[in-house]
Amino acid sequence: MGNPTLQAPEHLDARELHRVDTWWRAANYLSAGQIYLMGNPLLREPLRPEHVKPRLLGHWGTTPGLTFLYAHLNRAIRDRDLDMIYVTGPGHGGPGVVAAAWLEGTYSEIYPDVAQDEAGLQRLVTQFSFPGGIPSHAAPETPGSINEGGELGYSLAHAFGAAFDNPDLTVACVIGDGEAETGPLAASWHSNKFLDPARDGAVLPILHLNGYKIASPTVLARIPEDELVSLLRGYGYEPHLVSGSDPATMHQLFAATLDGCLDEIDRIRDRARRGGTERPRWPMIVLRTPKGWTGPDVVDGQQVEGTWRAHQIPLGDPRGDPDHLRMLEDWLRSYGPAELFESDGAPVREIREHNPHGNRRMSANPHTNGGLLLRGLRLPDFQEYGLPVPEPGNTTGEATQVLGAFLRDAMRLNESAANFRVFAPDENNSNRLGAVLDATSRAWMGESEPGDESLAPDGRVMEVLSEHTCQGWLEGYLLTGRHGFFSCYEAFAHLVDSMLNQHAKWLKVSTGLAWRQPIASLNYLLTSHVWRQDHNGFSHQDPGFIDHVMNKKAEIVRVYLPPDANTLLSVADHCLRSRDYINVIVAGKQPAAQYLDMDDAVVHCTKGIGIWDWASNDRDGEPDVVLACAGDVPTMETLAAVDWLRQRLPQLRIRVVNVVDLMRLQDPREHSHGLSDVEFDALFTSDKPVIFDYHGYPWLIHRLTYRRHNHDNIHVRGYKEEGTTTTPFDMCVLNEIDRFHLAIDVIDRVPGLGENAVYAREELTGKLIEHRRYVTTHGEDMPEIRDWKWS
Repeated sequence: MGNPTLQAPEHLDARELHRVDTWWRAANYLSAGQIYLMGNPLLREPLRPEHVKPRLLGHWGTTPGLTFLYAHLNRAIRDRDLDMIYVTGPGHGGPGVVAAAWLEGTYSEIYPDVAQDEAGLQRLVTQFSFPGGIPSHAAPETPGSINEGGELGYSLAHAFGAAFDNPDLTVACVIGDGEAETGPLAASWHSNKFLDPARDGAVLPILHLNGYKIASPTVLARIPEDELVSLLRGYGYEPHLVSGSDPATMHQLFAATLDGCLDEIDRIRDRARRGGTERPRWPMIVLRTPKGWTGPDVVDGQQVEGTWRAHQIPLGDPRGDPDHLRMLEDWLRSYGPAELFESDGAPVREIREHNPHGNRRMSANPHTNGGLLLRGLRLPDFQEYGLPVPEPGNTTGEATQVLGAFLRDAMRLNESAANFRVFAPDENNSNRLGAVLDATSRAWMGESEPGDESLAPDGRVMEVLSEHTCQGWLEGYLLTGRHGFFSCYEAFAHLVDSMLNQHAKWLKVSTGLAWRQPIASLNYLLTSHVWRQDHNGFSHQDPGFIDHVMNKKAEIVRVYLPPDANTLLSVADHCLRSRDYINVIVAGKQPAAQYLDMDDAVVHCTKGIGIWDWASNDRDGEPDVVLACAGDVPTMETLAAVDWLRQRLPQLRIRVVNVVDLMRLQDPREHSHGLSDVEFDALFTSDKPVIFDYHGYPWLIHRLTYRRHNHDNIHVRGYKEEGTTTTPFDMCVLNEIDRFHLAIDVIDRVPGLGENAVYAREELTGKLIEHRRYVTTHGEDMPEIRDWKWS
């Protein structure tokens, strides 16, 4: 392992050393000021209790390391004219990056009331973690941020996602040592096996070891140095260590190390772009500094700097404790504010000269406001990929396989733009999207062996067996102005529940910021779903991701359940064209009945919900019952129930309503897609029984429709946590979403059907018994179930 710092201890000349230190001291001053102050921002008078916020919120411990790195990266950007962004993983590092954006001038350009003067400084320090102000993270409100850091573990995946297809971009990614203990971050180290230096950008990971989490040591800070180096080298990196606490020495050591790493990145890029194909060993930096560096050393007789006590608020009560107030003033004055700011409050010339210019400022880099760079996808006409459906229910097809051909050609059309990738946790082919491999390979920088298929450094199919990493890559890709599509087994989408939470919150906030431009939507395809996981069993059966998504803000989320291939094509085309949404599409991959030709599919998906008149027989009056369905298997079982009932009880008037857009069920006061009460009653009636066969947990339909006039008559069947390894139809029977239970429900809830209904019900009960005996004897569904088609 090389460490160029040992050979070049005086890397910076006196002028450059002064500039970088001045900038760093200013950023630290502003960071501490944001945590503590609500008045006297330049310390033009002695500090008094009323100058201090009554509620002290924020985190000091990681901040001086973040500002130190920012100061040095700015010097490198200026010297090398780098296109660089800064991803900060350590939690709650917000004051440091806000201070940096203000010193660079970007903050005042976006928020004119936070100007570079004394009044702006007053606003800057007061607004932080203050009612009506800004949060303590590097949030959407923070210029230059694509990673909030409030929830740990995603920084490195975001950084690599940003670097994909950005050949001139360098992403400096700071990884906190507490963050490094998370599962998502641990998997993200392997992202270097998927980064192609010939066509992608570069990521410079910086592992910041300050030794502590909230109240205990961090693992990577407490293992022997040779073990740490071996771990990082085992991940495929070349680690360079910088350690210390004396600012002047650390400035020289880090500057030399940083320049050495950037030189190596240039060499790697040059070799790859001249035809080299080997996987490089990318440089990275391990920076070890005290937690709470430059802050209070000892407080109330206890060591603070360099310990877990510096994590949040080093001085707990400056308003009420005169000793704490004095220590706070001494701490703030130790940075020399009179040397950092002009008389009007603007940063001094040395600081302004240290900043890069224009879009080279990391807080103003357009990659961190991806909508500025977003180009619409070129998409083929999805209607040309549709399956012919001469009669409803008599054609068989595999919906996701049809979608795969559409995505393949979308990949081809956007190859030159290099702005579209598909992501899957080792499931692309399993999910029947293998056609995309006709247009591109899987991204792969690892070793290849005979028999491997579709692996290439420049592949655009991203597969790694980590849902967290796929999601993180995709988020970084979207946030920097590109498009993507994520397919996943339905049950295991839950692994990214929390990541979806954070992205939904990001979208919610950013859509309210005029300066943040819209980005491409986050598109999920959930397949290999609950009703066709009969072979994998209970562990693979869970449709609850929909429920999780539906808890998010209505203006952000959309959920679609297309019942066949043509509706899936229509929905996917719509989602790929959308902006600032989280779109969830649920569709099966197995051969299944096809119901709508392309023209009807487009109309049905545009409406989002509708009566299937070809399956209904209520044109001559109000229906006796409404059979509603959402999802491909529930749609099939609903139609099979209708078929059975119409043969046995021809006098029964049945209306079939199919739902593609789940939000159409919701009250329009809750979601913009919601049907009005008049529209809802026209479909579902105001007083007739509604038997609703639903793909997921039944309680969600009740939640969406609880305000409707006819809610008491809505009876929902869905997944009830029943089933294991069994047959496809038995899964339906065990959860009572099958045709026989549906038909029984209709007979039980529609009055006046007469004696024929009694005998029909007996027949249905017998069918359920016959089914159970058959599957446990033969291991497959009855022929009449396997071979059923809509008649």
